[in-house]
Amino acid sequence: MKLVLEVVKLLKDRNKYVCLVNTSMRSRGSISLKILAILAVAIVVAAIALYSFVLKPQPEKKIVLRIITRHGYDILDKAKKLFLQSELAKKYNIGDIVWLPVDPGEWVEIIEASAKKPGKEIDVAWGGGPTLFDYLAMKGLLKPMDSPLIKEVLKEIPEEINGAPLIRKDKEGRIIWVAAAISSFGFTINTQVLKKLNLPTPSRWIDLANETYASTLPIPSVGVACPTRSTSNTRMYEIILQIYGWRKGWIIITLMGANARVYGESGLVRDAVIRGDIAVGITIDFYGYTAQIQNPGNCIYIMPADGTIINGDPIALLTTSKHPEAAQAFIAWVLSAEGQKVWLDKDINRLPANAKVFKTPEGKQRLDLKQAYESTLEKIPINFSDELALSYENAMRWFFYATITDPHDKLQEAWRLLAKARLEDKISKEKFLQLIEILADPTKLEFVDPATGKKVTFTQEFAQSIESKIIENVDYRNELIKVWREAAIKRYEKVISELKAISSP
Repeated sequence: MKLVLEVVKLLKDRNKYVCLVNTSMRSRGSISLKILAILAVAIVVAAIALYSFVLKPQPEKKIVLRIITRHGYDILDKAKKLFLQSELAKKYNIGDIVWLPVDPGEWVEIIEASAKKPGKEIDVAWGGGPTLFDYLAMKGLLKPMDSPLIKEVLKEIPEEINGAPLIRKDKEGRIIWVAAAISSFGFTINTQVLKKLNLPTPSRWIDLANETYASTLPIPSVGVACPTRSTSNTRMYEIILQIYGWRKGWIIITLMGANARVYGESGLVRDAVIRGDIAVGITIDFYGYTAQIQNPGNCIYIMPADGTIINGDPIALLTTSKHPEAAQAFIAWVLSAEGQKVWLDKDINRLPANAKVFKTPEGKQRLDLKQAYESTLEKIPINFSDELALSYENAMRWFFYATITDPHDKLQEAWRLLAKARLEDKISKEKFLQLIEILADPTKLEFVDPATGKKVTFTQEFAQSIESKIIENVDYRNELIKVWREAAIKRYEKVISELKAISSP
């Protein structure tokens, strides 16, 4: 700018300018006044350009929030569009959101690694269930939220609903996660397919393990998702284990898996029920509500009579965030009545954590979702322990993968033959139950623990004892999966062999 002023001053001083011209003409002889004028203008233009592009303060760079999530893009796309249009996004200079949809077993590793990548640090975790977020807290990855925006919006959110926490605090009483939505867990049925296959309408989790549903095999009538890829299905298996206990719970889970097609994602289970590929699929509640909208009259969501829970689905600030104020602005928006409108979309249909959203014009149009919300609040949940679920969660996930998902064809063949033999009265009830124990009882599955070389079975205590190791030591986990798979296949083949011997003339 100083250079510009000096040039302007020089041009205004006619005498100095003429003197400059005369001196220049005497020294160079051929330089004209016109050329000097052009040079002077060029200097002015250059000075202005220098000021505009170098010296003038530039606009502040927009913040890009990076958010790790378990939500699908139906939710993420709508949330991003609405938030970036909000006053909060403008006030906190947030220009974009980068979503990181990651399998739950990889969250800790990816969040920790982000801290070592400048510009790639992850700011927020959103969706995935309480046990996943409690595990993040245990690993020291959740940063207490102290924003005035958060404190204000929390006045509209209850601390718990029917015993389910919607706000989690650390030992110092600081808020580390807040539920952005609530859910129940059950199954979605397609009544048309049930009728076509002559199958009964299930009302309990245990019904889905019944040999009746094996009558359609090798074409499955049931759908489930592998827990290594689905936090909602993980929760459902944990519910079954806590209702029925470890041994019986695993027998139910295994036979349910044998009756089913195992999908890679929970959303695929929902879609299969809607299309009529299967008669029943285990689903989180909002998948059931979506099915009811997309296939009305045929699809119905059922909360199991033998028990379910109400779950708060969290959102939290991460210790790796480089933009904690902006991140908390996003979290506050998600928790506000304005942000909760995302759940009202007829392709989403989630139950809000902030019931104030039902008082908005959009909320008043979703009386069906409000009724589902009120019905859920009236449901008496089981006495569910998050601490117990967390104590064996990863061991449970990988045991399911090793004994159900991976050797699924062999498991389904064994169960098909066993169910067929029972349905046709070729074996007694006593023999049927005896072979079920061989097929599905985890406490009767003997294998050698790679860490100790000792022969063990998959009891709850063993699962708890290896929980940390299976998370932290990938080589151990992979070896254990191999051992579990081989042991499972041996017992499936034993059942197949015995049933073929019974069927032989």
